[in-house]
Amino acid sequence: MGSKAKMKWPTNITPSLVQQLMFSEKDLEKAISIFDSATAEYSNGFRHDQSTFGLMIKRFLSANKFMSAEDMLVRMKQEKCGIAEDIFLSIYRAYARVHKPLEVVRIFGKMKEYECEPTAKSYVTVFSVLVNESQLKMAFRFYRYMRQMGIPASVPALNVLIKALCKSSGTMDSAFRIFREMPKRGHIPDSYTYGTLINGLCRAGRNLDAKELLIEMEASGCSPSVVTYTSLIHGFCQVNRLDDAMDLFKEMKSKDVEPNVYTYSSLIDGLCKNGHSLQAMELFERMIRKGLIPNSITYSSLIYGLCKEGKIREAVEILDRMKLQDLKPDAGLYSKIVNGFCEMNKYQEAANFLDEMVLSGITPNRVTWGLHVRIHNRVVQGLCDEGHSNQAFQIYLSLRTRGISVETKTFESLVHCFCKRGDLHKAARIMDEMVIDGCIPDEGTWTSMLDGFWDRRKVREAAELSRAKLLNEFQNTTST
Repeated sequence: MGSKAKMKWPTNITPSLVQQLMFSEKDLEKAISIFDSATAEYSNGFRHDQSTFGLMIKRFLSANKFMSAEDMLVRMKQEKCGIAEDIFLSIYRAYARVHKPLEVVRIFGKMKEYECEPTAKSYVTVFSVLVNESQLKMAFRFYRYMRQMGIPASVPALNVLIKALCKSSGTMDSAFRIFREMPKRGHIPDSYTYGTLINGLCRAGRNLDAKELLIEMEASGCSPSVVTYTSLIHGFCQVNRLDDAMDLFKEMKSKDVEPNVYTYSSLIDGLCKNGHSLQAMELFERMIRKGLIPNSITYSSLIYGLCKEGKIREAVEILDRMKLQDLKPDAGLYSKIVNGFCEMNKYQEAANFLDEMVLSGITPNRVTWGLHVRIHNRVVQGLCDEGHSNQAFQIYLSLRTRGISVETKTFESLVHCFCKRGDLHKAARIMDEMVIDGCIPDEGTWTSMLDGFWDRRKVREAAELSRAKLLNEFQNTTST
């Protein structure tokens, strides 16, 4: 830290001055230098307190330097500087941000070691992190531990418990029981309580129950949020009740609840799945006019819907807009576009999109692999039918290089195509690779090869092929 010597401090250094300098310094390393240099000369009598230590810890957490933040805790203990609960809460939230719930539990377990007694706020925060990260078994154990430690039930704690029960399988009724008992125990459900239950009901497919709860929510004086409306809209779209979803969309606007990108995306997805891609496009354009930025789900829903209705050109335009937004289409989206062009017998355009997908480094996952194999083989077969043998052969080579299975029909199409063109050496090579792959040529494929050799007056080669064919048939006969 060579910058320590260059730092000039006044005679009386105060915590507020150190904080001000650290706040104004965006570079973390320089902020560390300010923090360290403030106590470089102990003759000035300055020692860090909770405020300066707390700020340094927050700077480390913002940069995901968790070990450095924890080192600060050790230093605070060594310097006998009391550690406030807020510092621990900052660490919990930082670990939660990077989805490390077990680290949150670990730090919580160290609070007493640092002579900081956790309050209900810490307990509820840790409980909430576990539920949000779907660590439900651990969350329920932690809740029981909370009660054993005498942490009283409160609306925030009960809200998290209800959320856990809504996420857990088969416990929606338990969530409702707690909800109904809350007023009896002096706990008034708030908007978050209602919203959590409505979301849980929608996830369970109980959309009508969720709608009734929305009415009850408003009657109790709680205002539904955009998240609550979006949960309901998404739920109705999932069961193809588009009229109900659109009614809710209109209702939220009449109540000055502005739809967000997830609201629009849910409606667009529902419309596209039910053959209303034109209406979905209108919503898409309205969404953009309102300054909302579409996400990958929005684009995917539109592309799938347009392809399903045979509107491939429009789907390609949406794909281009998606790429302009620096969103990377996946293999499933490309497969839809390619398959759409195949349905229109536009195999060269389909092949161009296959090339684009490969050059972009987009690979299928386990779910889309089967579709990936089928569209590649379909494009090769289509190109052969249209006489584009060279382009078909290049894709065939790409299939073999990338370990994508070549179907028997694809081999046969290639052999027929090259025999018709008179390129018998390439046809023979493909047939050899076909046999090596365990695919048995049918009579039509053998006939194509034989006709090709006869046309070229290559009687010897034709005789050898005939003999090979007879031998193959003999072996098949004896094996059965």
